[in-house]
Amino acid sequence: MILDPNYVERYANSLITTILEYSPKVISALIILFIGLYAIRIINRLIRKIMVKRNLDPTLSKFLADILLWVLRVLLFVTFIDKLGIGTSSFVAILGAMGLAVGLSLQGSLSNFAGGMLIILFKPFKVGDTIEAQGIQATVLEIQIFVTKLITGNNQTIFIPNGTLSNGTIINYSMQGSRRADLTISISYGTDLKKAKDIITKALAENPKILTSPAAEVSVKNLTDSSIQLAVRPWAKNEDFSGVVAATLEDCKLAFDNAGIAFQPYVTELSNSNTPSQQYNTVINKG
Repeated sequence: MILDPNYVERYANSLITTILEYSPKVISALIILFIGLYAIRIINRLIRKIMVKRNLDPTLSKFLADILLWVLRVLLFVTFIDKLGIGTSSFVAILGAMGLAVGLSLQGSLSNFAGGMLIILFKPFKVGDTIEAQGIQATVLEIQIFVTKLITGNNQTIFIPNGTLSNGTIINYSMQGSRRADLTISISYGTDLKKAKDIITKALAENPKILTSPAAEVSVKNLTDSSIQLAVRPWAKNEDFSGVVAATLEDCKLAFDNAGIAFQPYVTELSNSNTPSQQYNTVINKG
């Protein structure tokens, strides 16, 4: 195949002309793109600092800053393609159609976005709160646009979709500042009840992390076939709660040992037992 030199020359001249015509547009578009990205980063940092200085909620501050960041990026992209000479009207129409299609296919994500907005507006919890939701008890690390990031006591990170979270039951253990432990201690019917209650009350009073107001409560919770169940309900600050629960159980056990009182093991009777003697002989000791 023989190439026509004149054709090659015309093609080369046309290519050079096109490059020379569009080079200023491409260069200016790239300059706008890089400057815009840098400006967006500075604006985002500035907005975050302003929100922090005005003591806005950290969750709300990050949420608004993230939305502003993506809005500015979209505007920058539209400006970039307009500078390249691409018609923005047709692009906006295409973008709208794509948005509709994506919206229909991502209804769950939009539900999570709406759930995130509800969480931000009504504030059932904030970053740092300990909550229980969807069968999980953990501390809130971050509230993102679509998910909430939690961390459990054994250092596991959990992500819960905001749509599911906002539509379910949420228990906030941190909102009130203090929390009551509901513990149960079983003693035998042969134990001096008043003495056992006094021992527990004294053990609670000696723990400085147990709050005096509201006062701790020691009372009879239930009378079962095998034991007297005592309800032990000390109050503690949220940050001391786990330690208070562990210390209360340990202190009560040591105090009972010193007084010669034994915890009554928890027992379960078999359902096919018919007489009291049979029930006594067929108990399953789980303690």
